[in-house]
Amino acid sequence: MRTKSQSSVNLKVIFTCCSILIFLVIFFARSNISSSKPISKTNLSQEKEEQNQATPEGCPTTQQCTKMPISLSNALVHYATSTVTPQQTFDEISVSKRVLDKKSPCNFLVFGLGHDSPMWASLNHGGRTLFIEEDKAWIEIVTKKFPSLEAYHVVYDTKVKHSDKLMELGRSEECRSVTDPRNSKCELSLKDFPADFYETKWDLIMVDAPTGYHEEAPGRMSAIYTAGLLARNREDGETDVFVHDVNRPVEDEFSATFLCKGYMREQNGRLRHFTIPSHRARAGRPFCPVDVNSRR
Repeated sequence: MRTKSQSSVNLKVIFTCCSILIFLVIFFARSNISSSKPISKTNLSQEKEEQNQATPEGCPTTQQCTKMPISLSNALVHYATSTVTPQQTFDEISVSKRVLDKKSPCNFLVFGLGHDSPMWASLNHGGRTLFIEEDKAWIEIVTKKFPSLEAYHVVYDTKVKHSDKLMELGRSEECRSVTDPRNSKCELSLKDFPADFYETKWDLIMVDAPTGYHEEAPGRMSAIYTAGLLARNREDGETDVFVHDVNRPVEDEFSATFLCKGYMREQNGRLRHFTIPSHRARAGRPFCPVDVNSRR
């Protein structure tokens, strides 16, 4: 049996130990509270900003943004397995690619839907590439294989055999007036295309259609003229225009006349590159740059 004095001592020891334990719990609890950051709007906004910096804009996760787009992977597989080569040579394609490397993602208008269309859309990844095509059946074939391509079916009312007459008409004052192609009085202007064609500020325009290798074909007379008009009629800036097959008379003469030799930057093989500035941004700008050498 325990004596009364021993019980008293034991109770004191137990009480002292419990007091020390409670003190330690309170001490560490206060330390943790003081060392932690208070939850405030400032901290929440900083945390959100850090997350936004870690993940690119418009991307749910970094992994999704670094993943190759399906349209690009489809183009790579297509060209790796296809025996059909694009209409342009490597050197000709490189001329347009250098401009796309600087301007993309941008608005890119292409006259013609062909074997090179997935390549152009991929080189302008993130931008808008619109293809204008005369053959409705061909559009269905290509877009079925490449659903991400955007193409409009259009109808041309010109023929290559009338190119000389159209060239004469193109030298009239009506065809030197810069305006929306839909309002132009020039017979060369394309007026019945979809609204997007006229209302988009195009950064690049490629003229590689319509068909132009025989007398009854539509020819590219109106396409070349209207490409130049779209470039001149933009509010500001400049448009890079490319014309393919300039080894043929129509493409050679119409590009030199309506896109202007003074605006030509380069010719590589059958491809010409023109850079045309806005004529609305500076009143009184002549249709073509004045040739200084012609004054001498």
